[in-house]
Amino acid sequence: MGLRGDAAIVGYVELPPERMNKATPAPFTLEQWAELGAAALQDAGLPGESVDGIVTSHLSESEIFVPSTVAEYLGVRAGFAELVDLGGASAVGMVWRAAAAIELGICDVVLCAIPARYLTPTSEKKPKPLIDAMFFGASSNQFGSPQAEFEIPYGNLGQNGPYGQVAQRYASVYGYDERAMAKIVVDQRVNANHTDGAVWKDKPLTIEDVLASPVIADPLHMLEIVMPCLGGAAVVVASAEVAARSRNRPVWIKGFGEQVPYKTPTYAEDLLQTPIVRAAETAFAMSGLTREQMDMVSIYDCYTITVLLSLEDAGFCEKGKGMEFVSRHDLTFRGDFPLNTAGGQLGFGQAGNAGGMHHVCDATRQIMGRAGAAQVADCHRAFVSGNGGILSEQTTLVLEGD
Repeated sequence: MGLRGDAAIVGYVELPPERMNKATPAPFTLEQWAELGAAALQDAGLPGESVDGIVTSHLSESEIFVPSTVAEYLGVRAGFAELVDLGGASAVGMVWRAAAAIELGICDVVLCAIPARYLTPTSEKKPKPLIDAMFFGASSNQFGSPQAEFEIPYGNLGQNGPYGQVAQRYASVYGYDERAMAKIVVDQRVNANHTDGAVWKDKPLTIEDVLASPVIADPLHMLEIVMPCLGGAAVVVASAEVAARSRNRPVWIKGFGEQVPYKTPTYAEDLLQTPIVRAAETAFAMSGLTREQMDMVSIYDCYTITVLLSLEDAGFCEKGKGMEFVSRHDLTFRGDFPLNTAGGQLGFGQAGNAGGMHHVCDATRQIMGRAGAAQVADCHRAFVSGNGGILSEQTTLVLEGD
């Protein structure tokens, strides 16, 4: 049961992320969605009228009826229209839903796009929230919500604090090697240094640089945490018939997994046993491929602790041995375990929820052989992960080229 592997990613676009400042204009997300979709279709060599499926995330201009709003704006008569709301896990979730819809025969070409911005033109017109927006990361700061009543008053909010808590728990159970954690950032920075459009393309990094950066949420340093940016990304998923006439090497979606057991880590049975355990196992079992057959992995990397736990729980190394694994392997594009070969979000930049699509694009680029200076030799298979909330919403893909 699962995918047959008859749907493929045939085109993609990823905007170079822009560092946010007061002078940075915030484009309308609906307009940006259309631009991303058009660019991805152009990359695939497919006409706009071929699109009969839409998968989207939230839009600032449309609080409800989002997929139909996009379809209307694009002039698409969609046989499949879906809204995916899984935070950083959304992009991977969008791709497997598109593949499933195609394999069911209800559409042939699906656009999956995530524009990213943090400021909205209409934000001043909205009611003032219960707490200030500095508490970014709580799923709801509105009066009467479970988070506002049971989480926020006790300090369990945002992202930095909870991820720091997870890292502290890991340290108490398995020990902690801060140089190994810093190496994750440094190896990914090497990849970013070789990737056009990366925020940190021209800025090399050392382990000492990472450890000298301020501690934000003990034991996590500033350079172990993503920098939010403006940007966006999109992919085109198509049937085998359409893929045969696309201009790019098809990247077949062979397997997927998804696990969403909770939103807030308060309700996790074990902070160090993340839902990617089952999501990864499902994806590999469905694909018929093994971890050893993966030529690269693109792991969601909002924090270094996210990468570490994901590598362990997805089965690439033994539980509690992640730091030893990272220290022992070269994680750069030219190494023995290529990880986040475009720099990951820590090196490329996190464009909101489009940061999750960065990992899909990363793997797609490699399998298509389009990664330029950061190309992994003989790259044919990849594992991709998405992470939402605080290691809660987890999605995975196993991808393979012809």
